Amino acid sequence: MTLNLANEVVIRWSDPDPKYAPLLREGGITVAWGATADAFREACSALGIRTVPAGDIHTFKVEEMGRATPGAPVAVSTGMWPGVRGRDPAVASATRRLWVDANGFRVACLRALYPGAAPLLAYLPNTEAGVSPDRVIPFETLELALAEAWAAGGNYILALEPRYGEALLRGDETAMTAWRSLGQTARWLREHTSLFRQRALPIVTVLVDHGELSAEVANLMYRQGVSPALEPASNPPPPDPLRRLVLVAAGIDAPKPEIAARILAHAQAGSIVVVDDPVGNGWWRSGSLKPAKSQEDRDFYSLGKGQLVAYKEAVSDPGELALDVVDLVTQARRPTRLWNCAGGIALATSAPSSGPVSGRALLHIVNYSSPVDRPVLARIQGNFTKATVLRPGHPPLDVRVAKRGTNSEVAIPELACVAVVAFL
Repeated sequence: MTLNLANEVVIRWSDPDPKYAPLLREGGITVAWGATADAFREACSALGIRTVPAGDIHTFKVEEMGRATPGAPVAVSTGMWPGVRGRDPAVASATRRLWVDANGFRVACLRALYPGAAPLLAYLPNTEAGVSPDRVIPFETLELALAEAWAAGGNYILALEPRYGEALLRGDETAMTAWRSLGQTARWLREHTSLFRQRALPIVTVLVDHGELSAEVANLMYRQGVSPALEPASNPPPPDPLRRLVLVAAGIDAPKPEIAARILAHAQAGSIVVVDDPVGNGWWRSGSLKPAKSQEDRDFYSLGKGQLVAYKEAVSDPGELALDVVDLVTQARRPTRLWNCAGGIALATSAPSSGPVSGRALLHIVNYSSPVDRPVLARIQGNFTKATVLRPGHPPLDVRVAKRGTNSEVAIPELACVAVVAFL
């Protein structure tokens, strides 16, 4: 039987004591990976939990994914433990942003670069993931790790930080509260699976390859609210200037001539193409380029019906690049934006056309900071007339949609870890 983990809630679990099967069910677990003793397997099976031997799932670092056997269950061990670090949410502002460790962009990169594999993350709470021996991570961040992966269209194999695991097994109430919340969110995610398997709206499309710089560009695009659609640099999508306003081809290795021509075709059709010039010979240079203006760090050219923006040096600050892209799109057509949620990351996607929850667009919001108990304002590009807010532990809530130029804005009464807004 093929092991498909895309829509399961999987946990690394080594203790074969059958008494823990009810605990796993309370946490929303559907697959336990590791322990397979007969008594444990039977206890789990009785509760609808599947057990999988350790050798049935293989993990690779992202740069090793090319070694994976096609069709075999594979998970990526690269990732940062999610959450906010370094700054107090109370002092965050427009110019002093929280430092957020997030992995949604990793899922999106995997979806773009390895479309035949389930985008499954399996990083551990260790030093490689930014968890030093003296760092205390909140129990609630395990729920966050699951929610952010699903919101980006993938999944995460849960791994208990040792302190959390020990507290959970001894029945510590703080740990149990976080565990029950995880279970509630896990069941909610599975109930709404179709909402988390959609593609990002392509207003800003970012080309990615296997390089670290490419991934960091994608990361900061997510963080700065650009809400990018990621596509492989080796196979760029066809031009679509009405939907793909900006195509970012900066931070990638120089493409082959035929691929370069496909990238430049976006500008010729009417989009804005953003490139950089890391080696000085500019793969994007063409006799059809017409200089328009020059700034300290970049040159502007007209090309066909569109524009090419070329940075004079290789991208060194992906965050500034993301803000520059927002300026190119213009604030009026910014894909997404949040207020009153300094640790939030929003992603605009298409919506299912049918089913229990359907519509024209979705806005996924993941909150990496403390729960917000005041209205969170969320804005998406497009004119919509109706919206429904969905959150774990709450019934669906129809909310008023306010028009803001070519954008639509809603108020989410409160936000814990994750929410989805379905727009009609």
